[in-house]
Amino acid sequence: MTPHPIYYHPQTYNAMRLTNGKPLSFGGPVAQRCTAFPTIGWPFGGDLRRSRLCRLVAAAWFVLLPGAAAAVESEAQATAPESPLIYIDTSFENASPVDWSFGESGEVFVNLMYDHQRSSPNRAAGHIFFAVEAPAGSTVRLVLQRFDNVWNGKPGSPVSERTVLRVSEDGKRWSAVGTQYDKTANRLTVDLSMTAGRLFVARLEPYRLSDLDELKRRIANCPGVRIETIGRTVEGRELEMISIGRADAPHHVLIRARAHPWETGGNWVIEGLIDRLLADAAEHPNRQSRYQVHIMPLANKDGVARGRTRFNSRGYDLNRQWGAPADPALAPENAALEAWLQRMIAAGKRPGLAIDLHNDEQGKLHLSRPDEGAEAYLGLMNRFESLLRKHTWFREGSTGATFRNPGSFGEGLWARYQVPACVLELNANHISVEAQSGRGAGPTAEKPVSEGTNRSPARTDSSKNNRLERTADAELWRQMGAGLVDVFFDFFADTGENRDSR
Repeated sequence: MTPHPIYYHPQTYNAMRLTNGKPLSFGGPVAQRCTAFPTIGWPFGGDLRRSRLCRLVAAAWFVLLPGAAAAVESEAQATAPESPLIYIDTSFENASPVDWSFGESGEVFVNLMYDHQRSSPNRAAGHIFFAVEAPAGSTVRLVLQRFDNVWNGKPGSPVSERTVLRVSEDGKRWSAVGTQYDKTANRLTVDLSMTAGRLFVARLEPYRLSDLDELKRRIANCPGVRIETIGRTVEGRELEMISIGRADAPHHVLIRARAHPWETGGNWVIEGLIDRLLADAAEHPNRQSRYQVHIMPLANKDGVARGRTRFNSRGYDLNRQWGAPADPALAPENAALEAWLQRMIAAGKRPGLAIDLHNDEQGKLHLSRPDEGAEAYLGLMNRFESLLRKHTWFREGSTGATFRNPGSFGEGLWARYQVPACVLELNANHISVEAQSGRGAGPTAEKPVSEGTNRSPARTDSSKNNRLERTADAELWRQMGAGLVDVFFDFFADTGENRDSR
């Protein structure tokens, strides 16, 4: 049997290799000629691809290749700028999948990975969590890219000139670091001062499945706490509902967090809320008797476990399509919450308020304008917003009079279950606090926020009526959660019994 000839496609020869930050081509004119000839006959018979000549030329090329490659590589070593980067590690829990390459000026291009929505052009990348390894005392310039997201069929970006990252030596104590945003290229540049040989980089202070496990362990035996499994994710992880307070309370609040995996702020709000509720249980029992709080702390557990940005493991956006029952095969996370909600309503415990906690670049209370019952809905939401301003540092306002987001948690729960619901977007970068002392428990210049692990100096923003801006962090979000105890207490004051019992 005639042996097959050696045949190499031109693209194989032209594959690019990075050597000290410089691309090295394996291609060459001989390789091109040896593979790109048309099929023709030669005097000694057969087409060129089957000729002995082609095999001999290819063999000679590979004999000469090591010396040629060594010469080019030697030249690259002499001219390529050095980068202090040793490695980018993503081998730990909740790390974001990335790949990287070296630029001609020694910068490191870090490429995020998109996750995609099924049957849709929508895609998302924005979760940032990895560890940089480089010599202590060096500076590593990172250029983060692939932020060309698509939301609701339209291009969008999850970053801006206001974007702040967080860094940590131990993954526990975090500090803020600024970025440079290139709007044209839609990418972020950050210069990392390596205070140690390994530095974690994150978009927000992480909150992982292991953090939730620790919270559950800590509160499981506390009075008034019930933790139940209400369903499972696509990949089979348990979905919890944490209930705190008296089961016979006349009012009920539903809170959900992490429908989108990168948005960790909601979990820190929840921790602050739970800690305050448990601390006040003995001293202020009337709070527990007025309302019960029900918390779904990690709606998209699979996405959190795999370091994704937005969608679940079946490409489903858990903050969309709430206008109709969820498909349990595609969105078992939403189907489990719907079934729980239906059981609550059947038992006469319809929530009088529901909040879906998220993060974005601006921070705002998202209030929809439903087709039916808009006046009653907005009246309740305006009451909620005013109490947020009174008892927390929230100052960022709500969406305008024309805002609609059909299919979102906020509009869907009102339309289908008559539950007044909203989406609370927490600003991922800064919070604004009033420079003058004012009413309520929100931090001010005279009554500042408590010291957090990454508190940055306050700065006055004259464009926002002399407000102070502080970098958003876990400690500030915990404080917001603690303030929600008073928000809920006042929200349900003098409103009579639960609506289902009237």
